[in-house]
Amino acid sequence: MSMDSISYPGRSKRMAGGMEAIMDVYEAVTSRRAVRGFTDEPVSREVLERVLSAAAWAPSGSNIQPWNTYVLTGAPLAELKTNAVERVAHGDPWDKRQYKMYPSELKSPYAERRSAFGKERYSALGIAREDWEARQRAAIANWNCFGAPAALFCYIDCDLGRPQWADVGMYLQTIMLLLRAEGLHSCTQMAWSQVRETVAEVLSPPEGLILFCGMSIGYEDPAVSSPRTGRAPLAETVTFIGG
Repeated sequence: MSMDSISYPGRSKRMAGGMEAIMDVYEAVTSRRAVRGFTDEPVSREVLERVLSAAAWAPSGSNIQPWNTYVLTGAPLAELKTNAVERVAHGDPWDKRQYKMYPSELKSPYAERRSAFGKERYSALGIAREDWEARQRAAIANWNCFGAPAALFCYIDCDLGRPQWADVGMYLQTIMLLLRAEGLHSCTQMAWSQVRETVAEVLSPPEGLILFCGMSIGYEDPAVSSPRTGRAPLAETVTFIGG
């Protein structure tokens, strides 16, 4: 599909390269955040197809496009939410991860950043560090997609390597920015890999695919706090060399 064949709403003027501007790129990037509270307003199939058709233009090494994506709405998503929430609530053991989410010992400054995120997250929810039950309830919301009416599940072939995983990351980021252009929000969730067998019961993916993450998609519920987490100063992560 060519870029000119994709229809975008809201603007009549086309910019250089034949692409319409819906939201400034900087606005899309800076307004994107992990939203953990959605309304039940449906997300149309047309919008989801438009976003995913454009996201297919994300870069990948030698254009191998290593992503395998499933989108759930309606009854299938409701079934998956119910199954996953019940499984977690019953305390069933996690499925063995097919990849390592974090190193066993996270060194500085990454450990400090992760710790700061946890404090910000639970503080925003009004949950004390020692309140284990409240933390568990907050975690279970993951498997209800935080109330979102649409969810995406992204798989990668087990035979592919680290560069292809990076390609999948760029693809997912492209999706999230395009969702912002549509007025939608999202939350990527590697937590779904812990119940991958429950997901597979609904999706029936081919053998040899690894579930990387899920992504909740919908319209933000303003009544639910979804604060932005901080970012390291530029000088801490970027080195400029040259004039």
